[in-house]
Amino acid sequence: MPKMKTNRGAAKRFQRTARGKFVRYRSCGGHLMTGKTPRRRRRFRRKVTVARVDRKGVKKLLPYARRKS
Repeated sequence: MPKMKTNRGAAKRFQRTARGKFVRYRSCGGHLMTGKTPRRRRRFRRKVTVARVDRKGVKKLLPYARRKS
């Protein structure tokens, strides 16, 4: 059986935590920041966990995602 390939686009966007959850950055935080409130801009810097409904799909894209030790 050949090895499964990691989706390189997903590997750049998602990380696995020590507890096995996946985290991502929020969307809409790349540009046009002048029209957004400072509070909203600060929140774009934080990572959030991937929604429960999306975990299965992310896990499939990253079959060898290791937990951070």
